[in-house]
Amino acid sequence: MRLRAMILVFPAILLALANPSSSKAEDVFQKNSRLGRGVNLLGWDAIWENPARSRFEAVDFRLIREAGFNHVRVNLHPLRDGKPDSSGKLREEFFKTMDWAVDHALSNQLMVILDFHDDLAISPDPEGKRRDFLAAWTAIAEHCKNCPNTVLFEILNEPAPKFTQESWEEYWRAALAIIRQSNPERTVIIGPAPWNGVGELDHLKLPAEDRNLIATVHYYNPFPFTHQGTPWTGQKDKVGVSWTGREGDMKAVEQELGKVSAWSKQHQRPIYIGEFGTFEKADMPSRAAWTAFVARQFEKQGWSWAVWQFADNFAVFDLANQKWVEPLRDALIPRK
Repeated sequence: MRLRAMILVFPAILLALANPSSSKAEDVFQKNSRLGRGVNLLGWDAIWENPARSRFEAVDFRLIREAGFNHVRVNLHPLRDGKPDSSGKLREEFFKTMDWAVDHALSNQLMVILDFHDDLAISPDPEGKRRDFLAAWTAIAEHCKNCPNTVLFEILNEPAPKFTQESWEEYWRAALAIIRQSNPERTVIIGPAPWNGVGELDHLKLPAEDRNLIATVHYYNPFPFTHQGTPWTGQKDKVGVSWTGREGDMKAVEQELGKVSAWSKQHQRPIYIGEFGTFEKADMPSRAAWTAFVARQFEKQGWSWAVWQFADNFAVFDLANQKWVEPLRDALIPRK
């Protein structure tokens, strides 16, 4: 019996030795599963300039966990809030606030994604900002090298519009190489250009030798519905668009996500939906219906996700009154 067991196990051992990255590939899928449901936070809170003026409080991490979320995507602006000096060094106050967020998230059993969210500073002039971008990643990676493996890095949010497919690949590869020097086992999240678009994954060529990577896309379709009333997209006066989950609407979502699923299976990479959500100008029944439908579609595929966002616009939490926007919370995390 013992000999039979050894015979059965031996081919698996040989396979693992022949393909040492196979176990890491399995690990990253498991980690993506543990990420589960998340929420974006802190990007534009006053905490980065003056913690005393922050609207976000430590107790909010507990509320996020108690609601059923598994992780937070902390939106970092190292070039805006870190205020790098001439040598690229980030100010200590930036790291203190980042550490505060990481520590409180971890103490509430929340995984953490440190998302380099300075796309508005970098994308208009990638070459001009390259030095500061790479210096910031050098500093962040070194600072976080002893963090537990439940802290993940995301190289850059929504790279656009001056990036080409080729220049973006060269950019993220340079950042990844820096990260790997001090964090060889850190899980890193990378998305395609432009805008982490759901239809752009075919342009994302992740290195075959690094299996500890998660691919990310954002999902805001149909855009005239999710972004109605947003002044920064030219839709300030285009409101009254509803989403009722008609058969054609659902099929359109399923077809788009089906292409993401096909890419994931072909390249054996897990998928993280780093952003999705609806602006407040849409009617609440439509917002809740769309949110519930797309979230369940992500989960059906085995993907992790993070809703945009905890507070500010697209908010799922009312900070002023310290309560959830219940239709959206229940759409994201259905009551049992």
